[in-house]
Amino acid sequence: MDKYFVVVAGGKGLRMGSDIPKQFIELRGMPILMRTILRLRQSAPESRFILVLPQEHIAMWDTLVREKNFDVPVRIVAGGATRFLSVKNGLDAIEDSDSLVAVHDGVRPFVAEEVVRQCFQRAEERGAAIPVIRPVESVRIDNNEGENVPFDRDKCYLVQTPQTFRTSLLKEAYQQSYQPSFTDDASVVEAMGVHVTLVGGNRENIKITTQHDLRIAEMLID
Repeated sequence: MDKYFVVVAGGKGLRMGSDIPKQFIELRGMPILMRTILRLRQSAPESRFILVLPQEHIAMWDTLVREKNFDVPVRIVAGGATRFLSVKNGLDAIEDSDSLVAVHDGVRPFVAEEVVRQCFQRAEERGAAIPVIRPVESVRIDNNEGENVPFDRDKCYLVQTPQTFRTSLLKEAYQQSYQPSFTDDASVVEAMGVHVTLVGGNRENIKITTQHDLRIAEMLID
């Protein structure tokens, strides 16, 4: 089946404390977003890319592409007011519903190639697959009574991207009206009663949103 990546990059850099949108911040000489796309292409060289950006960031991306001689073919789509609408806009750009689509955060440049391949394989077999890792810290939860109590961390998963699906399934899911419970693509699909398969992720697959994350990313490259 043909493979697509919908890369969502709508960050503004507020938590990073930067005037530059976080996806365009340079990480050892290359914008984070470009590193992310290159890693995905290495994992699935035959795939096609849909890049969802805020309308006001598209010119900045075009400038960076020229400056960095970035040669990965990417179709640009303007995002919406929310991540839900941005993903929907990206999906609307895919005409081939008999395919696979992986939705990935633009600021996750360290996803393991094997994780990407496993997500595509499981999505083709079962319809929907997402990468997860287990927490290593102890976990406590709010019991809604003004207290927090210990919780078995072996029952917890930390969810990553790319979240991968049969394209027809994800397109159908995104025809639903938005609900506050839609925290990611998997939750949108699960609202239709579809089971989502879990795939082991990799701990390096961090989402770079703060200066601390950026320092960790630099160490991972070094």
